[in-house]
Order: sequence, then structure tokens, then C-alpha cells
Amino acid sequence: MSYAPILLFVYNRPEHTRLAIDSLLQNSLAKKSELFIYSDAPKEGAQSEVDEVRKLIHSISGFAQITIIEREVNWGLAKNIINGVSSRVKESGRVIVLEDDLIVAPHFLKFMNDALEMYKDEPQVGHIQACEFFEDNTLPDTFLIKWTGSWGWATWERAWNLFNPDGAALLHQLEERQLTRAFDFNNSYGFTRMLRRQIEGKNNSWAIRWNASLFLKNVLSLNVGKSLVQNIGFDGSGTNCGGGGLYASSLYQEELPVIKIEPTEENLKARKSVENYYKRTNSFQAKAIRRIKRTLKGDFGA
Repeated sequence: MSYAPILLFVYNRPEHTRLAIDSLLQNSLAKKSELFIYSDAPKEGAQSEVDEVRKLIHSISGFAQITIIEREVNWGLAKNIINGVSSRVKESGRVIVLEDDLIVAPHFLKFMNDALEMYKDEPQVGHIQACEFFEDNTLPDTFLIKWTGSWGWATWERAWNLFNPDGAALLHQLEERQLTRAFDFNNSYGFTRMLRRQIEGKNNSWAIRWNASLFLKNVLSLNVGKSLVQNIGFDGSGTNCGGGGLYASSLYQEELPVIKIEPTEENLKARKSVENYYKRTNSFQAKAIRRIKRTLKGDFGA
């Protein structure tokens, strides 16, 4: 079995990057895996931090091979990821994707490679997501759902070919087919609004377009009920991450077996669990309480 290349996207957070790489190296498959690191060029004021990150990534070892791509101008995360995934998945047929603020569990790489192999010929599954933050211990170890998380994920060339970067076209299809309510988990979270804001240039999310692309094709994601990824970026250090600890998750330290789910259809209980989570955390009252708590703590992030 050949192992999927790991794509790591970094920018200006040396400590986050160090922790992410250290966690990868705790995986036994690291030494058998190729690592591609995409380092974006600095915006104004970020030169010293980017230089520090680049010094760090040039010092690492422990992978089968390491390739570093240093952008000469600032691309931004969306363009960087779209370009990186498109080029590597064409070469390798499959990829594992991480950003610099993600810590992975010791068996993360084994799970991702096992899942990529298990579902490689299943066209109804196009995405693997290894982060779980829904606080529902009744979820199965793995389940299928029409939703793509972007924190520690993997895909195949056949699925990435479905990616449509045209947000306006995606929104038109969602509205024309009257799917916006379902796309938003029964109106519990504003994914459609996120897509509209991407079209308006108010965010530059590649992830919302990937989510919509697969949703419209009725392609499922394999998700975990026990988290193999932890996002440490909700400390105000990231472009898109504010404070609050809303998406906290603890890392599952044991191996998570990949068992073929049949029939290949969405787990409606899991979908309802995600809907309930968003209803519980995304209501006006919940948002107001979180903002008050963060303000009292001196956290003025988004």
C-alpha cells in the first residue's frame, strides 16, 4: 500500500507550526509519508514571523521525503490550498490536508490512509474528515454525512474533480433546487450566508465552496465520532479564527478502525446531532453569552 502525501499549509505562526509537525511525527507512518509544506509569502508586517516559520520548516526531518514550496507573493489560504491540492492530487491520486493550527492524534495517519484505501472506489464518498467537536458520545466511530469539515481532511482526485470554485454558480444551484435549508442543517447554521459572503468578497473561503460542490452532487463525507484532530487556532492568531473555544475537541489516543459502512448512505441520526449542536451553539442567546464571557476574560476576538 502506498501512503497518501501530506499537504501542510503554513504562514506566520511558528509555535503552532512546530506543534503541528511534532504531532505528525508521533505517527508511526510519518517516516513512510511524503510531506509537502506550502509556505505563503508575508503580507505587510508579517515578514519576521514568516521568516521564523520558514527557518523552522527547513530544519525538520522524520518523513520519507520533504518538499517545501515557498510562495514569492502572498496568495492567501484559499488560493494556496486550491492550487496545492489540485497539483498534488493529480500526481498522487489522493491527499491528506492539514493547516498549521491543527494537532493530530498518534494514529491519525493510519486512519486517513486506511479510509482512503477502503473508499477509493466508492464514488458516493468524496471526503474524509477527522475532527469531531459535536459533543455527542452516542455518535458511531465513523459515519457518513453530507457535510465537509476542513480541519484534517483527505480526498481523491476523482472527488476533487467535482470542486467548483465559482461560488455564484454554486449558490444559484442551491437556490434553484431549494436546497439552502438542508445545506444549512435545517437553518441551524448559516452555510448559505457564508457562501454569499464569499461571492461578495467578504470572505475567501475555499472550504464553503468545497462543501457546496459535494453537497450538490449528493456526495458524502466519512466523519469520525472520536476526534483525531484538534484545532489550536482559536486564540486570535489566525485569519479566520476568533476566541471562545467553541470547537474544542480532545484527541482520541487509540487506533480508530475503518469498517466499510453499508449501505452507502447518510447517517440521519448523525445529521440530526450536528443540527442540534449548531442550534445549541449558534442561537442569538448562545452567541451573546459567549461574547459576554469572553469580554469578561479580556478576549475580544470575533
